[in-house]
Amino acid sequence: MSENQNLLAEQRRALILDEVRRRGGVRVNELTRKLSVSDMTVRRDLDALARQGVIEKVHGGAVPVVEASTHEPGFEAKSTLELTAKEDIARVAATMAVPGSAIALSGGTTTYALAQHLLDVPELTVVTNSVRVADVFHTAQRSAATGGPRAGAATVVLTGGVRTPSDSLVGPVADQAIGSLHFDVLFLGVHGISVEAGLSTPNLAEAETNRRFVHSARRVVVVADHTKWGTVGLSSFATLEQVDTLVTDSGLSAQAREEIEEHLPGLVVAGETADDEPSGS
Repeated sequence: MSENQNLLAEQRRALILDEVRRRGGVRVNELTRKLSVSDMTVRRDLDALARQGVIEKVHGGAVPVVEASTHEPGFEAKSTLELTAKEDIARVAATMAVPGSAIALSGGTTTYALAQHLLDVPELTVVTNSVRVADVFHTAQRSAATGGPRAGAATVVLTGGVRTPSDSLVGPVADQAIGSLHFDVLFLGVHGISVEAGLSTPNLAEAETNRRFVHSARRVVVVADHTKWGTVGLSSFATLEQVDTLVTDSGLSAQAREEIEEHLPGLVVAGETADDEPSGS
């Protein structure tokens, strides 16, 4: 059977991962028929997904890796996953930041990607508990060719707190700082999102800090790739009804889309329109 040239490797692996998670396991021969690719291609894809730690190879196929609800991957580990999806999400989410507004960015690799797209939005006030996100803005400021403050550069406030494995600052200091502020929009990265658990994280202190973020924002925009759907961390910090918009990628299954649309007012799927603009969701 000839190779299906219409699917890039990353898209194909996203489809495989979704199938593994949805069905609880797949066989190589099933994937070759479904994707119209060779046995060798499927095995290479499974090898790549196994190296990322998202599936476990078994004889003749693969099964999902079930992580403990308290497992919290580090920033570097997460930064290698779903790169195209995160870039698509970041590009769309950046259009939701109004020049001159006060915004908040939580920690995470997707908000880190978003920060880089926000550099060209003028006169923002950015509050973040992410060391990585803050560094994006500070690095851009230091490298400005003029040698002085870049015109329209964001004002960045980094909360204090205790550093987590994902390089977020959490705890009482962060909570107090966030709780005293008011944001036009919160861009929130999540560990997991589901109908039953809402938004969740494996870190108890981070859950409380994220809870303060949600309560301090007029509008909550969750930025999360499709692999976060159905994942549940130890602690929930918000319901789906508290989310105004979810920006995700085209790997999200049709069933998941239906469930999401029943519980929150805005679903934006990046990468499905010619210009990647939100289409009224």
